[in-house]
Amino acid sequence: MLAVFCSGSARAATIANPVATFSGLDKVTARVTTFDVYIDETVQFGALQITPRACYTRPTTEVQRTSVFIEVDQVSLKGTMTRIFTGWMFADSPALNAIDHPVYDIWLVDCKQSSGVTPPALRGPITPDAAAAPTN
Repeated sequence: MLAVFCSGSARAATIANPVATFSGLDKVTARVTTFDVYIDETVQFGALQITPRACYTRPTTEVQRTSVFIEVDQVSLKGTMTRIFTGWMFADSPALNAIDHPVYDIWLVDCKQSSGVTPPALRGPITPDAAAAPTN
């Protein structure tokens, strides 16, 4: 009997990324929006607040398995929040752990090292006056 033993690890190396790219569908307007979110930043898409906690890819020499661990909360009209999803999403299988919401669909597109969006740590504070300022 011949046995073959591997001394190397069978796990592919993962790359932690600071930015997750999502697409979101508003089923009422049929509008698809693509947006970047930094890890541990919370953004609002419609009535949903999305917070990615980890976003991983693999080296370009490996089979890509892009994944994100996210928390999704729904904000009610009264301002209360209800957690509707906590878990992993996979870019190559968006329906595997889909967010089940009657108005919005959200799926992972990619994880990346940089974004055109200013990182939260470099943004200035939003004052009530600036938030309420009219735009022309």
